[in-house]
Amino acid sequence: MKSVILALTVAMALMTNLSVAEEITPLKDGDRVVFLGDSITAQGGRPGGYVELFKAQIAERLKGKNIEVINAGIGGHKVPNLQARLDKDVLAHDPTVVVIYIGINDVWHSIRDQGTPIDKYEAGLIDLIERIREKEARVILATPSVIGEKHAGENPLDGMLAQYAGVSRKVAFEHDVQLLDLHDAFHHKLEELNAENVEKGILTTDGVHLNAAGNQFVAEQILSAFGVSPMKSGKMLRHVVLFKFKEEITDAQIQEVVDAFSNLPNQIDTIVDYETGTDVSVENKAAGFTHGFIVSFADEKGRDIYLPHPAHQEFVKLVGPRLDDVLVFDFYAK
Repeated sequence: MKSVILALTVAMALMTNLSVAEEITPLKDGDRVVFLGDSITAQGGRPGGYVELFKAQIAERLKGKNIEVINAGIGGHKVPNLQARLDKDVLAHDPTVVVIYIGINDVWHSIRDQGTPIDKYEAGLIDLIERIREKEARVILATPSVIGEKHAGENPLDGMLAQYAGVSRKVAFEHDVQLLDLHDAFHHKLEELNAENVEKGILTTDGVHLNAAGNQFVAEQILSAFGVSPMKSGKMLRHVVLFKFKEEITDAQIQEVVDAFSNLPNQIDTIVDYETGTDVSVENKAAGFTHGFIVSFADEKGRDIYLPHPAHQEFVKLVGPRLDDVLVFDFYAK
């Protein structure tokens, strides 16, 4: 049974990732993000909770951007509860993004015959997505995380929870919604951390609700869903670019390139820091390279969003014909 559950989980995750991998959209000025969920999300609004950690990271990493974060989590809620209060608690705020993190109680409450039938769960998710999209907001749909932290298949409700997580993936796939696969992410993380196979205390306090490590983990997953990752052990990825211009390129044309490069941090949110300057070395080893640029990212994910970004591609079109040579060097710096 355990192998079947794992195989189904992996297959559905792979299938869904084919449709959502390209859908990461960075946060922009004026965005209003609503977190819709149950007690996990409600507690996420406390100091150290995942919503507050997300909010703090956004404020630090995206300085100058006015991004509002709203917590709409209520303890004990299931998909039908979210449907009932969507207008009042979510749509009334005129969100631009809604993160739906639900499914735990729909399964967990089944032990006292108060869960949500799986067909009603699916229909409810579809209803939430359609109503949110009617308001021209986008959705990030999270799969339910865990009910017990033992290895996959060994917790009493693992089989049922895997089915509901599979439905969430199916809905995301069929309705072209960005998926945040917390169920899969938790299992991978617990395989790494839970060597003694305990039922709680690794990422949760009781097998469900998040402890400090769990809140940090979820915050990181959600930041990644927006193309923003927290700083890793104080390191930043430095993307170093050196330009050697063709002899016929004028000073005005070079300045146009410098100005365009310097404007990229205003257009691409994953740029953490930016520096530029001209060669002043006395060693005569610059090999004709005259202008240097350092673009900093939190990690590879930030850089990998930057490189194909339309603003960067436009810059490449501008600078390319003016260059005799270019050197690019990336490294992690403390």
